[in-house]
Amino acid sequence: METTAGVSNGPGYEEKENHLSPEDLSEMLAAGTKEVHEKAENTQFVKDFLRGRIRKELFKLGHVALYYTYTAMEEEIERNKDHPHFAPLYFPAELHRHEALARDLEYFYGPEWKGQVRCSQATQRYVDRIHQVGQEDPVLLVAHAYTRYMGDLSGGQVLKKVAQRALKLPPTGEGVAFYQFDGIHSAKAFKQLYRSRMNELDLDKETKRRLVEEAVKAFYFNMEVFEELEEFGKTIQEDVLDAGMAVHGAVGGDISKCPYYAAKMAASGGKAYMCQLVMAVLRHPTGQVLCATWFAALAGLAAWYLM
Repeated sequence: METTAGVSNGPGYEEKENHLSPEDLSEMLAAGTKEVHEKAENTQFVKDFLRGRIRKELFKLGHVALYYTYTAMEEEIERNKDHPHFAPLYFPAELHRHEALARDLEYFYGPEWKGQVRCSQATQRYVDRIHQVGQEDPVLLVAHAYTRYMGDLSGGQVLKKVAQRALKLPPTGEGVAFYQFDGIHSAKAFKQLYRSRMNELDLDKETKRRLVEEAVKAFYFNMEVFEELEEFGKTIQEDVLDAGMAVHGAVGGDISKCPYYAAKMAASGGKAYMCQLVMAVLRHPTGQVLCATWFAALAGLAAWYLM
């Protein structure tokens, strides 16, 4: 029996995974967030991103937003680690990201990084909601944890390597600690375990419905961060935004060359399409890699298509 992070999947696990019910929470979340996925794809920020406009300064600010978001979420997870509706999903050694993000921010901003960053207004609204949920209705933390961590695991390991190439980061991992899950040996097996634990939570239909609603809200909070970053980008001169990195032309206006689009297609096209994606990245490493790296770092939406 395969194990992940020292935890056995348990007898009969494979059968459960192959016979998911439409009433399983994981299936309800996938179906219930489909429409908001499409809305997120069509925000102006994402459209610009898919055209190949890559801004290093905004990449860094995206990491800042993630740091505050994960710090809030993991504070509330710690507060509620013994709650019966969250305890089965408590995997701090395997999943928690705020310390990894702190290391990345130190790399990008220097040892005094905490004095150089702040929580933006859009991110603060996201953070406030997470704290409200953790203190008033802890079961809803399941929606936030699922949408964030499962997305990280789905695409993060591939994107770590392409980010290192695109941003010329050290091979020793500085700047990409966010993507590295040292406590997880198989991302696929861990995601299966996590979904199984989530589907086994003793929740009534109304609570599951509220969890789907909360997951939709999480998407909207991320979209607000996109819009805020887009507006902020208009106030910064191009040389600061681009910081020596390719801005346009990398995908030639063809979004099918972008790994975000390719990730979505791979979800329905299987291994054959994924092989084509890998070859495309090898042929055009810089622009395509940057496209995938920034979007995944900011929201992980591309990764959600691979869950």
